[in-house]
Amino acid sequence: MSLGHRAIAEFFGTFWLVLGGCGSAVLAAAFPQLGIGFAGVALAFGLTLLTMCYTIGNISGCHINPAVSFGLAAGGRFKWSEVPAYVVAQVLGAFAASGVLLVIASGKAGFDVHAGFASNGYGPHSPGGYSLLACLVCEVVMTFFFVFVILGSTHARAPKGFAPIAIGLGLTLIHLISIPVTNTSVNPARSTGPALFAGGWALRQLWLFWAAPLLGGLLGGLVYRFLFEKEPEPEIAGEVAGAHAPAA
Repeated sequence: MSLGHRAIAEFFGTFWLVLGGCGSAVLAAAFPQLGIGFAGVALAFGLTLLTMCYTIGNISGCHINPAVSFGLAAGGRFKWSEVPAYVVAQVLGAFAASGVLLVIASGKAGFDVHAGFASNGYGPHSPGGYSLLACLVCEVVMTFFFVFVILGSTHARAPKGFAPIAIGLGLTLIHLISIPVTNTSVNPARSTGPALFAGGWALRQLWLFWAAPLLGGLLGGLVYRFLFEKEPEPEIAGEVAGAHAPAA
């Protein structure tokens, strides 16, 4: 599959992740009595990733996250030269999904995109009021383990066909832990889309939600490769849910 086709798959995959995950937070969590709450939003993010793993995993590997692309490259599963194309497609997909979500959410009287729009934040803009340091540590650690789970569940010796379930549930767990802290990023593209429309503080704090997930992803890839990939594997690059491409 050409890099162009794989990048298009990443665009649509990230679009679905942001629309499903952030859409659930903006639209379905807003009802005091019937809203889905943190648990529902966490499940929505996990389900969007799981469904896309099965849908585009055999095309692009279903990274749909710059931190995952960085982590897989660091782990030897993806070509560094292809990371920029994936990242651009992911950010564009997140931006497009956020635009569609804004059109839908604006249909309700009194909606204010500047109130947050599912953006990630720290300090006074953390859902639980957590400090910059706490949010930084949270995002690095959560992304580290996210990439760790991805690399382990897609390893050649892992049970076949179950990786999307482990990865989707892993993202659900991450959200259950960290929504109160940062509103959960672990994905710079997911953070960028809503922030571009929310503006203000969301854009000023966006740097953290690039720096911390990328650092966590890189560490996850490097540590997993050092500990568990001593033996030669079949050439699998870009793999999250079963994609096969030439190794870096």
